[in-house]
Amino acid sequence: MASGAEEEEGAWREAGEEEEEEDDERPQLSAAAAGALRDFLEEQRRHGRDEGEKGGAEGVELVAEDWRLSQFWYDERTARGLAEEVARLASGLPAGAGAAVACVACPTLYAYLRKSSPDVPARLLEYDERFGQYGDDFAFYDYNQPEALPPAMKHAFSIVVADPPYLSQECLEKVAKTVSFLARPEGSFLLLLTGEVQKDRALELLNVRPCGFKPQHSNKLGNVFRLFTNYDPVDRLGGWDRSDGATI
Repeated sequence: MASGAEEEEGAWREAGEEEEEEDDERPQLSAAAAGALRDFLEEQRRHGRDEGEKGGAEGVELVAEDWRLSQFWYDERTARGLAEEVARLASGLPAGAGAAVACVACPTLYAYLRKSSPDVPARLLEYDERFGQYGDDFAFYDYNQPEALPPAMKHAFSIVVADPPYLSQECLEKVAKTVSFLARPEGSFLLLLTGEVQKDRALELLNVRPCGFKPQHSNKLGNVFRLFTNYDPVDRLGGWDRSDGATI
């Protein structure tokens, strides 16, 4: 997941937003993970490493996480599970169903999908322009301008996966506009990765429900994250979670 920092974000944050509010909206690290992150950043400074971090096994590479941009990469289990599900959905698309996959602010998924299923057409929408290394697959994306995207992307994708950079109502509402802009009006698959606290709002905005599968990050976060979908994966990803007795 990725977003803008106080100095670097520019349009990422609304003008005049207070620092305390921004901190509340960021995913929170556990104390142990925060300590590990400080050590990691110090190691980066000592060795001058800004890019080239390994993202997992089998040569999957990602640029180094930048905590200032609220970047927290998925762990290998999460990234592989999501990539497998997306590839399965793509394989079942009918001919002429449109472009396959839009990855909105989820570069870990894009990198694993590109490695494991290179035949699946995918685009990465990201604020961090370091991902411009992916060439035409990359499109600059600022969630504060949810529909400021190439016109050819409008209603072009059969599968949209989004990971909003902040856990605020404002962020989810704007990302939901982006999802609606990208997704084909009929028969599209939506996957949303965000905090469990967004459960009711996610249902209201995108008609998505939580699955049993719970995403994890390489740097363990203090927030509980969930995967929400607009379809029931049934025997995959734990299916829709009915543990709270909700009617589906």
